[in-house]
Amino acid sequence: MKVMSTWSLRPGAIREAVNRFLAGEAAPREGVTLLGRWHSVDISCGFTLYETNSPAALYEGAARWAELLDIKVHVVVEDAEAGAAMAMVFR
Repeated sequence: MKVMSTWSLRPGAIREAVNRFLAGEAAPREGVTLLGRWHSVDISCGFTLYETNSPAALYEGAARWAELLDIKVHVVVEDAEAGAAMAMVFR
């Protein structure tokens, strides 16, 4: 499944978050594939797209950053999948 994670920095967390990121600590856990990661230009938030079948691995990754970031995680589907489901439900 594809999962979109959005995050925002907690107040006062920028230096520690940057240090961890530059040290490679933002790498996904085993069983999670990183498909893309984007950062806002003001460094306040970002977006990460993963693929995984392991919610536990996503949980572990989020737990490692919980004191620095407010994290939201959403299972997502692409347009073609959403369109097919909408056609079945709403037609």
